[in-house]
Amino acid sequence: MASSASLLHYSSGFKIRSGHLGPSSNSSAASSTSCSSSCSSSFDKSLGFGWNWNLCKFAGMNNIWKVRSVRAQDMSTTQGNVVSPRGITNVRDEPDHLLVLVHGILASPSDWIYVEAELKRRLGKNFLIYASSCNTYTKTFAGIDGAGKRLADEVMQVVKRTKSLKRISFLAHSLGGLFARYAVSVLYSPAYFSSDESKNLSSSTNANSRTPCSSRQGMIAGLEPVNFITLATPHLGVRGKKQLPLLLGVPILEKVAPSIASIFVGRTGSQLFLTDGKPNKPPLLLRMASDCEDGKFISALGAFRCRILYANVSYDHMVGWRTSSIRRETELFKPPSKSLDGYKHVVDVEYYPPVSSEGPHFPPEAAKAKKAAQNAPNIENTVEYHDIMEEEMIRGLQQLGWKKVDVSFHSTFWPFFAHNNIHVKNEWLHNAGAGVVAHVADSLKLQEMQQDTNSFIAASL
Repeated sequence: MASSASLLHYSSGFKIRSGHLGPSSNSSAASSTSCSSSCSSSFDKSLGFGWNWNLCKFAGMNNIWKVRSVRAQDMSTTQGNVVSPRGITNVRDEPDHLLVLVHGILASPSDWIYVEAELKRRLGKNFLIYASSCNTYTKTFAGIDGAGKRLADEVMQVVKRTKSLKRISFLAHSLGGLFARYAVSVLYSPAYFSSDESKNLSSSTNANSRTPCSSRQGMIAGLEPVNFITLATPHLGVRGKKQLPLLLGVPILEKVAPSIASIFVGRTGSQLFLTDGKPNKPPLLLRMASDCEDGKFISALGAFRCRILYANVSYDHMVGWRTSSIRRETELFKPPSKSLDGYKHVVDVEYYPPVSSEGPHFPPEAAKAKKAAQNAPNIENTVEYHDIMEEEMIRGLQQLGWKKVDVSFHSTFWPFFAHNNIHVKNEWLHNAGAGVVAHVADSLKLQEMQQDTNSFIAASL
């Protein structure tokens, strides 16, 4: 089925995993699971998920929208706000959804040329697609926190000069995903409402078995957060067996890599290998798996309606499958070899619901292991420190629900280009990832359709 085919196509392709490990369920599980974002039922078979009644309702209401929109325009004698399929919108059709593209290490906005063109073609004028340029090339070496703050400043500048914006989403590749996670914590502002509103919200949430909409959970840069999507991002860092596949899993290379990483990639290297800071202080990536004095990292991510992880299952020389999909070693499985219809090399999509947790900790044994890993690295203490940190980071991040999309380029002529294929860095060399980009675009489009449904209903009441 081509990606442009009807999106209202039923299949039982949806799978949901409960907790750390669990059996896959059929599509009915999506409606009964309490999710941290409304996107858990927003995908149809073409995106790897089951039937979505909201999309049916959307299609059925299309004629109503047209009639009401025409009536509203007939009644209006001046250019202003009118009722339309987008609820209350401006007749000048200015973009109201900012999509920020964030590149990875030693890269630039030119990495997004193909993706930007495809997204503009598929998504239409409602999206303002902006490729970040504040962390180009060697600026990516200065630290995740520094790059994240620069990205936050850049996003605010875009928001200030574009008055029509109401929503915001992020699409990030590789290290850019960590920059984006830090940036959204800087841009995050919690939602405040009265006790009466809180009670009404709570009863509504329980009745629908869903959490409140993102605008009630918080805002990002003063806008409603919708999608947070990463492509081959090392969410758990690159320390540990095959987390940095370039080292080929050779113990001696994995032992010495952390000590020389800062020489080649600066402060960012020590943060990715979890050796940054004093021995008694948690590494940055562990702090970014919680709400702490450095930022409301989990609250900021939790404000987004939808969080999606795209991960290469193999042949990615820069980022391992485990770290890019936030999974434990025991949670890895043999992926399907067949691609989803219309999305070549996208082989599996699953939803992992949130798991209740106290969040990550940095126990005394972790501080001791960190000191040993910094001062006298050997295979034993390096593995011990990694095991502790990986589990704690997963515990923190799994407090939120995630869509996990597995990508496999094993059948391509040059599978070792997987890290660049996944976002088509170069249209001629890496065009094997065109199906992944199509999947991202249609995911964004479906989420926008659901948003439009909700906006129209709210505007009509």
